[in-house]
Amino acid sequence: MLKRIIAPSILSADFAYLKKDIEMIERSQADWIHIDVMDGRFVPNISFAFPVLKSVRKHSKKFLDVHLMIVEPEKFIIPFIENGADLITLHWEASSHLHRNISLIKDHGIKAGVALNPSTPVSFLEDSIQDLDIVLIMSVNPGFGGQKFIENTYKKIVETKELIERKNTPTLIEVDGGISLENASKLYDCGAQVLVAGNTVFTAEDPEKMIEKLKQA
Repeated sequence: MLKRIIAPSILSADFAYLKKDIEMIERSQADWIHIDVMDGRFVPNISFAFPVLKSVRKHSKKFLDVHLMIVEPEKFIIPFIENGADLITLHWEASSHLHRNISLIKDHGIKAGVALNPSTPVSFLEDSIQDLDIVLIMSVNPGFGGQKFIENTYKKIVETKELIERKNTPTLIEVDGGISLENASKLYDCGAQVLVAGNTVFTAEDPEKMIEKLKQA
């Protein structure tokens, strides 16, 4: 059976009670915490950066999955590592020197991933998949939580799985955007192993139970 990793996105948490929401994730069956970093340039939204990551690291023993939706990510890789990231995922569309940036991340002893926007073909990873710990398939356009799931995502997951198997790499497939109990099972069936869930978790009456249901979908 493939891994089933749930990574609640704290972009959907209540920032006034972030410590409380982190403690909920710590108690839950969630495996990772997903931290969306946005600069208002690569995406039309601004989110948190180093102080928030540092605070989350202080209160969490979970694996911290940092998703950089920013231009010129190479300028900020080292500070994010220093503040507690366990995985840094860059966008293919924002990295002029992808191999160099991935090497920089891995040379500092953490895992590295590449994210693909909905319109970016999986084939663009043909020459780099062997260097990646994660491929993050965006199932919504990056920038805001609560968007509708893009159905073409299933096809991209299958294509990514085929590329990984052809290249014989241990790369994991992560999916971010519009994840719900209605599509989680199909995403797993297509080959996804990591599901990022924001609104579905944090708007649930019982977020811990929702995490459990997503893991078992």
